[in-house]
Amino acid sequence: MLEIHNFTQNEIDEEFLKRVAKSALKTAGIKDRAEISLAIVGDGRMRKLNKMYRGKNRVTDVLSFDNRSVIPYLNKAFPRLKRATGEKFIEPPSGIKRLGEIIICYPQAKKQAKRLKHSLEKELTVLLIHGILHLLGYDHEKSESEASKMEEMEKKILKEI
Repeated sequence: MLEIHNFTQNEIDEEFLKRVAKSALKTAGIKDRAEISLAIVGDGRMRKLNKMYRGKNRVTDVLSFDNRSVIPYLNKAFPRLKRATGEKFIEPPSGIKRLGEIIICYPQAKKQAKRLKHSLEKELTVLLIHGILHLLGYDHEKSESEASKMEEMEKKILKEI
């Protein structure tokens, strides 16, 4: 399940993005019912989020926040709660696993699509897949081998789509 919040004035093909997410999860081996929240934002909001959560005062194309990555920020924002860094969120009784939040910057996606000479739809697809893989634990910034694993999975998912 993909919950989409479009904070831009641009039209988004939500049904297409839902099919992309479903296919990506299936190809990545996720058999359980899962939920992801997707926000489509502009440059200003993305810059603010990137600065707040990653300490980088610049616009980026995609950010992903799995439930584990949110806990350090909750600790910082609400120190009295004293959450343990490894603490897990309570799973809902519905049996749907909440994977986290993906934020895509629409203007960045549009610029990248133009630069790479492919459609905006393809760029949004690539960014959504990239975000989903981060939620599933892939991290290209850890090492070359991790980056290679993530890239291979991205290619596999794109081929399926």
